[in-house]
Amino acid sequence: MPYDPQKHHRRSIRLKGYEYARPGAYFVTICVQHRELLLEPEPVRAMIQKWWDKLPEKFPHAETDAFVIMPNHIHGIVVIVGADPRVGPDAAGQTQGVGPTPGFAPTDSTRPGEPTTPGEHTTPGEHTGSPLPTIVQWFKTMTTNEYIRGVKQLGWMPFPGKLWQRNYWDHVVRNEVDLARIREYIQNNPTRWAEDALHPSASPFPGESS
Repeated sequence: MPYDPQKHHRRSIRLKGYEYARPGAYFVTICVQHRELLLEPEPVRAMIQKWWDKLPEKFPHAETDAFVIMPNHIHGIVVIVGADPRVGPDAAGQTQGVGPTPGFAPTDSTRPGEPTTPGEHTTPGEHTGSPLPTIVQWFKTMTTNEYIRGVKQLGWMPFPGKLWQRNYWDHVVRNEVDLARIREYIQNNPTRWAEDALHPSASPFPGESS
């Protein structure tokens, strides 16, 4: 299973030394602050879906794959199909290529559920080959801004502080088998909501943002 409650005590860092602008597929989980059930209403879900669908428009070298909106978090696969030109070849001297099907990064950030800290644009207005943290941060910013408008204009449930937790979880997809497993997990996630590690009744992970 992608989530293992025994693993969530691990420090909130990404894979050390891994360049997240490399071509590859990434399984990403973003959770609502305090696990509040803010994503249940259909208008909110439609808004979240809209900004997910806009990711390839904003970041031409990124594509989206399987995606699900849960009551208090989202799961999705982001595929980076082109690297930032500033990123050199990997340690073996070979740049990771991408063919007709998504390319996969050569290393693994442990497993889905490992926290990571969002980053920011290194250059204003630069989006081609943007690294994963920038993509996630943009998604969080745009959805937060529209959610705030929904609170003010449409009566959506307000949230204290921030809409999303500061961190997110990522997993570097290793191969086709890994991709198929994650797609299946995303597809089946709604039917397993009661046992989900992010369900409000589940115990908070040590060190989880609260």
